[in-house]
Amino acid sequence: MSSIPSAKGIDSTLALLRNPYEFIPDTCRDLEGDLFETRILFQKTICMTGAAAAEVFYSEDGLVRAGSMPKRIQRTLLGEKGIQGLDGEAHRHRKRMFMSLMASERIEALENTTRDLLDRYARDWQAAEKVVLYDEVREILTRAACAWSGVPLPEAEVETRTAQMTALFQDAGAVGWKHWGARLARHRAERWTAGIIERLRDGSLQTGQESAAHVVATWRDLNGELLTSKVAAVELLNVVRPIVAVSAFIAQAAHALHRHPEWRQKLKDDEGQLEPFVQEVRRLYPFFPAVAARVKSDFEWRGYRFSKGYRVLLDLYGTNTDARSWDAPQEFRPERFQDREDNPYDFIPQGGGDHHKNHRCPGEWIAISQMKAFCSFLVNAIDFEVPDQDLDLETGELPPMPKSRFIMRNVRRRQ
Repeated sequence: MSSIPSAKGIDSTLALLRNPYEFIPDTCRDLEGDLFETRILFQKTICMTGAAAAEVFYSEDGLVRAGSMPKRIQRTLLGEKGIQGLDGEAHRHRKRMFMSLMASERIEALENTTRDLLDRYARDWQAAEKVVLYDEVREILTRAACAWSGVPLPEAEVETRTAQMTALFQDAGAVGWKHWGARLARHRAERWTAGIIERLRDGSLQTGQESAAHVVATWRDLNGELLTSKVAAVELLNVVRPIVAVSAFIAQAAHALHRHPEWRQKLKDDEGQLEPFVQEVRRLYPFFPAVAARVKSDFEWRGYRFSKGYRVLLDLYGTNTDARSWDAPQEFRPERFQDREDNPYDFIPQGGGDHHKNHRCPGEWIAISQMKAFCSFLVNAIDFEVPDQDLDLETGELPPMPKSRFIMRNVRRRQ
């Protein structure tokens, strides 16, 4: 049995933080393999990339999620005792709760809510000297997510809740004061959603039975018990937060439309091109760099031993841009998604494997639907100018965004 190749140095935490999207694939290329061993936060860690590695990572035989994610991520992005940390039948049972929200008519209802908000916001954009698209989209999606989820959102709280949802995903991997700000946002957001759960349970708040808030508040675990208020609060945020996080993909899609203007005309001429376009944005533009698991029991893969207790990181961005799976992987080619056969392991911007059984984000369909709605609006419903600005992507951010957050001027609605 061969030893897993090792990265240089005693600990790779700083190298990963400095180059979160390229560290794993670059190191794998240097070592001429799909995996290597190192330490992250001084814990033994195996880093992997590629479709074959993803298939192993999402198998249920050797890897589990419990105890795999660093506490700093649990206390910001994910929350504690939510679905991301469950395994086996407990995970599949909780996953059914989320999948019940993903009926096509419910996704369409959310898209319609977003389109209505876009029409409303665009009226104000016409009078504005400039529009910072990312900021506007975050607020629109906070309103849409709450309305769709059955979460009351008084007008006076819109700015606060938008900032809290943003901090949970934008500052999850930050260090210093931003990290502590994200932890404070997590605490306040969970207190907010726990209050909603309690009001639904005591009858002082009513919402539709199809809403996420009602489904989460009434869901029972494998023992037939309601989720605790704290866990239910985490899971309700696991509905609202990812919808707001789609704002990053949308800002990246606007960036792609600007960098590849020929696609504006293609999308105008044929809305059937919308899905290939947004899929290519999701493939080529980074979001989160990696996901974590832990080795449940010793196993062997390709002659390498995976020892119990090791943390395993799967490289998302490097897998999505792996030259073994994608022709000209660094080129923006939406046409590659036309009539492409689905593969659950080589295209994993929101996780891989099966949506029902594995840790693949159930909100993936919502992300695609929302991106299509915004892109259609940008090319068909309004005209605007893109002034000189810094559109370089902040690759040190998670996710990387245009430095200017994509500024528009002279916005005009079409008749």
